[in-house]
This record gives sequence, C-alpha cells and structure tokens, in this order.
Amino acid sequence: VQLQASGGGLVQTGRSLRLSCAASGSTLTYYAVGWFRQAPGKEREGISCINYGDVRTNYAASVKGRFTISRDDAKNTVYLQMTNLKPEDTGVYYCAAEVVPTGRLCSLSAALFGSWGQGTQVTVSS
Repeated sequence: VQLQASGGGLVQTGRSLRLSCAASGSTLTYYAVGWFRQAPGKEREGISCINYGDVRTNYAASVKGRFTISRDDAKNTVYLQMTNLKPEDTGVYYCAAEVVPTGRLCSLSAALFGSWGQGTQVTVSS
C-alpha cells in the first residue's frame, strides 16, 4: 500500500491542523495506521495509531488529549486532528501502515510499521 500524508503547514501556538493520510494501490483493509513525527536532530517519534476493525487507538503521552486519530475506510484515509498545537509539535509528520494481529493494539514503534508515506511539514510558531 502506498501512503501520502498531507495537510501540514505553518500555524501559531494554540491553533489546529488536520492531517490526512491517503492510501493508494491498495485499500487499508486489515491495516493499522500510525502517525509519526520527526523534529530536526531528533529520532522519529510515534504519536498515534489506530487499529483496523475495532478502531482502537493509541496515543503518546505528549499528544494525548490534544490529538485525535480517526479513519474513513470508505475513503481509504486516516486523519490526525491536532488541536492546541505547541512549538514542540513542530516536525515532519509521516503516516505508516502495518497489519496488526486481531485483538492486539497497534504500537507506536516505528520499527513495526513497514509501509511509509512521504511526510508533511508542520511548523508551530510561538
């Protein structure tokens, strides 16, 4: 499956953005989808993921309560609604997909995701 992230931009602290991750070449059936970000000079960080089927979600502590992940399988798209953005949310945001065994919650570990899309830049100014 090929993925393309979009929706990034430059916003002020406290504002919101919605990122989209669109799949092509295959549907997202059976795939969990995760969002990751990488700030300059830092390692890639898992911030959220959503299962296929039971649509259980997982969030990093740094974004819990501010970010919401959702999916629309009819549109082959996963969204990341980001609110109350902070300068430390700045980075390149990537989406990735992986098949997760039934009953298991998706992980925020980038190493477990095999299909990656191009990133989208999010810059939050103070």
